Amino acid sequence: MLRTHTCGELRKSAVKKKVTLCGWNNARRDHGGVIFIDLRDRYGLTQVVFDPSHNKNVHKIAEGLSREDVLQVKGIVRFRGEGLINPKLLTGEIEVLVDELKILNKSETPPIEIDDRKVAGEDARLKYRYLDLRRPTMQKNLKLRHDFLVAAREYFSANGFIDIQTPMLVKSTPEGARDYVVPSRVNPGKFYALPQSPQLYKQILMIAGFDRYYQVAICLRDEDLRTDRQPEHTQMDLEMSFVTSDDIREFVEGLYKHIFKKVLGVKLADFPVFTYAESMGKYGIDKPDIRFELFLHDVTDIVVKSDFQVFKDVHKNGGIIKCINPKKDFSRNELDKYADICQKNGARGTAWMKVTKNGLESNIAKFFSKELQKELIKKVDAKPGSILIFIADKPKKCNYILSRLRLQLADDLKLYNPAEFKFSWVKDFPLFAWNEDESKWEPEHHMFSMPKPEFIDNFEKRPGDVIGDLWDLTLNGVELGSGSIRVNIPSVQERIMKFIGLDKKEAHEKFGFLLDAYKYGGPPHGGMGLGLDRSVALMVGTNDIREVIAFPKNKNAECPMDGSPAEISTLQLKELHIDLKKKK
Repeated sequence: MLRTHTCGELRKSAVKKKVTLCGWNNARRDHGGVIFIDLRDRYGLTQVVFDPSHNKNVHKIAEGLSREDVLQVKGIVRFRGEGLINPKLLTGEIEVLVDELKILNKSETPPIEIDDRKVAGEDARLKYRYLDLRRPTMQKNLKLRHDFLVAAREYFSANGFIDIQTPMLVKSTPEGARDYVVPSRVNPGKFYALPQSPQLYKQILMIAGFDRYYQVAICLRDEDLRTDRQPEHTQMDLEMSFVTSDDIREFVEGLYKHIFKKVLGVKLADFPVFTYAESMGKYGIDKPDIRFELFLHDVTDIVVKSDFQVFKDVHKNGGIIKCINPKKDFSRNELDKYADICQKNGARGTAWMKVTKNGLESNIAKFFSKELQKELIKKVDAKPGSILIFIADKPKKCNYILSRLRLQLADDLKLYNPAEFKFSWVKDFPLFAWNEDESKWEPEHHMFSMPKPEFIDNFEKRPGDVIGDLWDLTLNGVELGSGSIRVNIPSVQERIMKFIGLDKKEAHEKFGFLLDAYKYGGPPHGGMGLGLDRSVALMVGTNDIREVIAFPKNKNAECPMDGSPAEISTLQLKELHIDLKKKK
């Protein structure tokens, strides 16, 4: 080994030991001819000292050192002395007086700072990712990701799961996003797809008798990017046979409790369970942030009895009226700010009423009788000195607007602890969702989810009422993963495919291998795909998954570091039977 210790390892107990350290020159200081360098590796920093009175030759070499030079130093550990200890460093009590110095590699001046206090812009960070990854924060993030996976694998193994790898070159099947496709050289005109998820293969593994499967799977989707979305992301994928949805949720809850305890030392509370209807009713969204209690109130039944025509017209056209009660008064400027937020999220307008000792006050309060005002105040538990903010619209839009307002109010009013972790389950989703743009029914999650038993016989006749045996896991208002009990009966699967627009011929062209496999006895089974990147990002205190991925893409799905995607040679195109028609 080129070193005896790491740069974060030495303590006061090592004083007088002869040691060898290797690392990067993080910072250099010259104090009256004595040179101090902070030597850095991924374990930490150690101060090393070049004293001309101790060794002139080594000191002379040290005078020419630059930032990020790679060094090997040999010397004696010594106590820094009272008043010179650095309490911010684990190695802050000691330093190494250098006897020998070897420059393992020289560095040019780095184009970005290797310093958590001076973080470069996004483009520079991604272009020089190998430098950005030297920052302690990034190394800490990736170490936590590693610890997460170690704990997860430990829990899977202890519970009888088998780690099985599924293919990366698969058949293109509709899964909700665009596929990345790979041309086949040996099969001209044919293409593989990169998997959006292992969904079909893990179901086939259940048919094959592997009743407890898991995989740390790379999933690839060609979709527009944002901070919590990348072309390639990682999920913990799992499937279980002969189980109910409660069994799967119980296992996954235990998995996260184990991981958080092992990695962060955090004991998680039990995860509350909401139905989809409950979540939409109270929070306006199917991924509720339950760190704070600021609920939405459906007041349609009360306000339609008023003389305020706007509310009456919305209700007449199939809409609802909901309000939020932040239990705080706002200035007119603040109210205008929140109205603007609502409008940016699709509201055609907002209404508000101030709660006083004498009832409600605003430009619309006159349309509400004293009796209605009392009824409204009681329903939303309003106290004098607070403002009620109303949105009236179609249910989906009304809920969405108020859910965004709720989160903004929570941020502004500091209603939650950012360091807290609050998980929840949301279950009993609708099996189908109506696509207004294309005027057709689509799966809410995916087409392989089983309807609840009471809907199996006639789901085609009442698609808007059908509840699926499917659920989501959320953390602090972020969806971590979705799961369901799968359709294991071929006839039911074919009916679902037909209902969403796949005729029998097309269904067998795309999914025939799955439907055929079920002919030979597919067990009842279900599972989940859990977002590893999102989970780790939230654990380190960010919503940006790029902060926990070693080499992410930018918003254009490009890697500024290696230049991908890039053109390929004419020979490669010819071998792949691809003829590019370039634009003039």
